[in-house]
Amino acid sequence: MIGADLALLDQIDRRELIEQLYLLEDGKLKLYEERFDMAGWPPGEAQHNAEVLAACFERGGWFHGVFDGEMLVALAVLDSVLLQTERPALQLKFLHVSHDYRGGGIAGRLFRLACAQASAMGAQEIHISATPSRNTVDFYLSLGCTLLASPDPELLRLEPEDIHLRYRLG
Repeated sequence: MIGADLALLDQIDRRELIEQLYLLEDGKLKLYEERFDMAGWPPGEAQHNAEVLAACFERGGWFHGVFDGEMLVALAVLDSVLLQTERPALQLKFLHVSHDYRGGGIAGRLFRLACAQASAMGAQEIHISATPSRNTVDFYLSLGCTLLASPDPELLRLEPEDIHLRYRLG
């Protein structure tokens, strides 16, 4: 995947019926009912994400796209900037799989590839700012990610409602 491919970002079908969300309360995850139908990209979000990811690409971020023909159906992005944490860490900046391609193991394979790349880049952990939907958080927890007690202050500022997780490498 190259920077020019970011124009294809809106090809990823983000459809999802969300019925439960997590909230972090007193250091513990609390599940609550919240039903809404994510019909796709909110207006302007794909373009905004493409701009953020283009900046990541320019500073040496790692990108791995999955294509079906010429259609982008999944993307994982690992930032190249080491976070100011107790152990060297990189942020998994983006991981999305199109609706019709979920459940086949693509996300898990992309996550493992990102872990291998992060390790090669000198990180000991990957940090994730996960949207609080149950499906997303449960996916990361199933991979062995754990709650991050002290998220990177900048990531917390940018995504205060996200569930901040980490995955220890090696």
